Amino acid sequence: MKTGHVELARAQQERWQTAYAHHPQLHGSEPSAAAQWAAEAFGAAGIDDVLELGAGHGRAALFLARQGFSVHATDFSESALDQLRLEAQREGLDDRVTAALHDVRDPLPPADATVNAVFANLLLNMAFSRAELRSLVAEIHRVLCPGGLFVYAVWSVADPCSGNWQQLEGGLSVHDGFVGRFFDEQLVAELADQWESGDATPYDEGRRRLWRVTLTKPAS
Repeated sequence: MKTGHVELARAQQERWQTAYAHHPQLHGSEPSAAAQWAAEAFGAAGIDDVLELGAGHGRAALFLARQGFSVHATDFSESALDQLRLEAQREGLDDRVTAALHDVRDPLPPADATVNAVFANLLLNMAFSRAELRSLVAEIHRVLCPGGLFVYAVWSVADPCSGNWQQLEGGLSVHDGFVGRFFDEQLVAELADQWESGDATPYDEGRRRLWRVTLTKPAS
């Protein structure tokens, strides 16, 4: 990573760590529409274990665990993961949920072709360059088993809230100290290269406009 990207990544990690520490259950406890869709997609495919990237304080991980999935959740905020672990223990789900600190700018820990499903809600919207996004998606492709599923959701450029964000270089924007990227159809298609044709559907959740994307790793 270039020096500027390293500084940005470190600043964003500190910003999120502070947000989670000062505002427990920052995103609420109800699962996102994307998590509910993922549970249906994974269940229909006969998948029972999920790697969640950018899990935050665990609203999706806990929801998936309640549905019977085994979930390995990762995030780069220890404060968020502490909240996830505490809630999993409180609900008696700690046998189905594990959590580990990890920055997805680094290679993913699993070995090649050892993961059946990956879920990421809004993670790809974070302060990544396009090269970092391509690298992350390539890592997800690497760790998935043939036929494995990658489900993610991202804010769309059509999101009405995007007008409140200040434009930065490289297609990034900033609002209230948080840096991110809104996805257009071209970027969704670019990241689907090397995958089997999947579903990319625009949808609304509250006041937000998002993309829900399901990609399948080719079976051979």
